[in-house]
Amino acid sequence: MPFRTHEKQGLIWLTSESLSLPGVVHGFSTRTGGVSAPPWDSLDLGIGRGDEVACVQENYRRFCAAIGADAQRVVCSRQVHEDNVRLVTADDAGKGPWRERDYESVDAMICNTPGLALTVFSADCGIILLYDPVHHAIGAVHAGWRGAAMGLPRKTVEEMRRHFGTDPADLRCAIGAAIGQCCFETDDDVPAALRAAMGSDAEGYMTRRGSKWHVDLKGLNAHWLRSIGVQHIDVCSHCTACMPELYWSHRKMGNARGVQAAMIALQSQEAAV
Repeated sequence: MPFRTHEKQGLIWLTSESLSLPGVVHGFSTRTGGVSAPPWDSLDLGIGRGDEVACVQENYRRFCAAIGADAQRVVCSRQVHEDNVRLVTADDAGKGPWRERDYESVDAMICNTPGLALTVFSADCGIILLYDPVHHAIGAVHAGWRGAAMGLPRKTVEEMRRHFGTDPADLRCAIGAAIGQCCFETDDDVPAALRAAMGSDAEGYMTRRGSKWHVDLKGLNAHWLRSIGVQHIDVCSHCTACMPELYWSHRKMGNARGVQAAMIALQSQEAAV
C-alpha cells in the first residue's frame, strides 16, 4: 500500500512510502489525538479558526513529535486558492503556530533549509508533499479545484527546478486524503474552469451524474505532476467526506470544524546518515 497508518498514544497519522526515505520526515494528520474541544475535536492544526491558541500549539507539539519534526520550526501556508509559490527560508521558522505570518497568500511552499517543517492544510482540498532526494529540497502544496485549474502542482515543480535544479523524474510525491470523486459534486462552473485550463485533458477527471458533475480532484493534481515528468506519486485512497470519524470535511461540516495538515521537513545531512 502506498500509504501507511500509524497510531501512537491515540494520535493517528499517515505516511507515504514514496516519502519514507533518508533525509526527510513527513506526515499527514487526521483529526484524532489532540486536545481541542468540539467542534475542533481533537487534533486541530488550523490557525485563526476560533480554536484556543494553546490547544492548537499543543496539537502541533504532539503531531511534530510523532513524525519527528521540530514544532518550533513549523512554517504554515496562508491559503487563498491561488497559484502562488513561496520560497521559504530560515527567517520563516515558527510562522503560524508561534509567530504571525507576514505574507498575505501562500498556497505552496518550497525550501532546501533543513529543519523547517512546511505545512499545508485541508478539509477536502488536495494536499501534496514533494521531496527531491538528489538536491535535498522539499515542497508542500494546497490545491483545491481552483489550484488544480491553475496547474499549481506543476508550477511548484517548476519553481523547485528553477531554485534547486530539481529534475522532476527524481521527485518523490504524495497526494494526501481529500474529497473523492464519490462526494465532490458540482455544477457546471468547475468543469468549465477545468476545461479552460486543461482542454480535453480535463474530461477524464469528470463524470456527469444527472444534473451534477463528479470531479476527481486527486486525479487532477496527479495529472499536473505527471505532465511535467514526475514518475513517483503516491495517492491516498481516503475520501475526507466519507470518513468523518477520521477527517474534517468542509462539504459535510461547514466552517464549524478543524483542519488536518500535511507536513514535511528536511533532516540535516548528519541526522540523515
